[in-house]
Amino acid sequence: MSAKVRVRFAPSPTGPLHIGGVRTALYNYLFAKKHKGDFVLRIEDTDQNRYVEGAENYIIESLEWCGIAFDEGPGKEGDYGPYRQSERKDMYRKYAEQLIKSDHAYYAFDTADELDAHRKDHEERGKTFIYNWHNREKLQNSLSLSEDEVREKLDADENYVIRFKSPKDEKLHIKDEIRGDMEIDTSTLDDKVLFKSDGMPTYHLANIVDDHLMQISHVIRGEEWLPSLALHFMLYRGFGWDAPKFAHLPLILKPQGKGKLSKRDGDKLGFPVFPLEWKDPSSGEISTGYREDGYFPEAVINMLAFLGWNPGTEQEFFKLDELVKAFEISRVHKGGAKFDPEKTKWFQQHYMHEADEKPVAEKLEYILQKKEIKASSAYVLEVVKLMKERAVFVNDIWEQGYFFFVAPTSYDPKNAKKSWKEGTSEIMQELIDLLKEQQDFEAEALQVRVKTWIEEKGIGFGKVMQPFRLALVGAMQGPDLYVIAAMIGKEETISRLQNAINTLG
Repeated sequence: MSAKVRVRFAPSPTGPLHIGGVRTALYNYLFAKKHKGDFVLRIEDTDQNRYVEGAENYIIESLEWCGIAFDEGPGKEGDYGPYRQSERKDMYRKYAEQLIKSDHAYYAFDTADELDAHRKDHEERGKTFIYNWHNREKLQNSLSLSEDEVREKLDADENYVIRFKSPKDEKLHIKDEIRGDMEIDTSTLDDKVLFKSDGMPTYHLANIVDDHLMQISHVIRGEEWLPSLALHFMLYRGFGWDAPKFAHLPLILKPQGKGKLSKRDGDKLGFPVFPLEWKDPSSGEISTGYREDGYFPEAVINMLAFLGWNPGTEQEFFKLDELVKAFEISRVHKGGAKFDPEKTKWFQQHYMHEADEKPVAEKLEYILQKKEIKASSAYVLEVVKLMKERAVFVNDIWEQGYFFFVAPTSYDPKNAKKSWKEGTSEIMQELIDLLKEQQDFEAEALQVRVKTWIEEKGIGFGKVMQPFRLALVGAMQGPDLYVIAAMIGKEETISRLQNAINTLG
């Protein structure tokens, strides 16, 4: 690629960023870094009616959490700013007027009521009303009115829009980097609005002008923008500019049934569809996020990368820098990718096993603080080392290893019935006496001493070890019992055995 690769992710701050948007940002980032290019974040906030307070910060924080760092954008000013469309609005009018001068656009003065009447009239005759070559010269616009009439309306500050003038009977040939060659018949297109009399451009005009001025080389976006491709291609041509290369990414589909993955699917099946927790400022409704649910960003990124792309090898685990090396736009699929919540957990489990123990321990400390449980950092780290292999989330370490921090207050009834029989309390009392005498309370020394004692007594191991575990843990779970005893210490071990005798005996 000769010219410098520059790509952009251009979300609208109308709510939280969906993971489909995160994937679009990720693919743009991977493509840019693969080709030593720039990844730009642009906030498309021309639609001020739909603007949601806090959404822009949420987008930026989400990208930061995922590790998708943008080179230019709000707060990271480069040579092509500003990076919010609302701060660029004064520049769009001249481009709209340029299209009028070159006969690629025109003023339209039709009121909403007039257009509504046309629609109803067409419906009654079983037709669909489309504003284009078919009827535009019979409507209220600068193609049907004289120059004087147009000037009069403009001078009188009548409401107008500027519409693109779609050509009649032309076959457009456009190449998509994922879908290949496409042919579009311009006769089927409507004359889209580019500019409104309130001084604001529509998405279509602002998008093209910004991409051109920011020297965007490749537009990588979701397939929901495919219907706009013909217009965008013709706008570039109308301005006499070189168009970027286009690539339209497949949809992320529901885990069950057909259609695009939505927040409702996540709510119903119990998984997040947003990277971070989102609190709706108008309703106060809270939507869960991957970060707050305990996922590692590496797991989320790895999962998203595979939703619509594969490396063509057997490798499934990729860190971000490995994804950059492996990513090829030609290996992105055309068809939609079905979302699999279990696969996300599978990636999470892998990254939990791979994770450095210290940050995991810090997260566990945070859980303990919320529960008002005090424990030293060194002790928490030891628990993490013991329990990490069994866990998917940090919270699992607490759920599966709570007994390292708190004594059981109840005992699993099924296990208690099975392991605490007549004579068990006496055996456990003897074990207490034995442990009181034991000086070396490390796991290996404990194992040797207790094992020798059981053999000397000539009783089955199950008669000692099962009630012993029940006393320390409250259930038949957890790692090596001697390790648990050594970790909680002599005094606590004896105290828990005594409590079990008092409760179950």
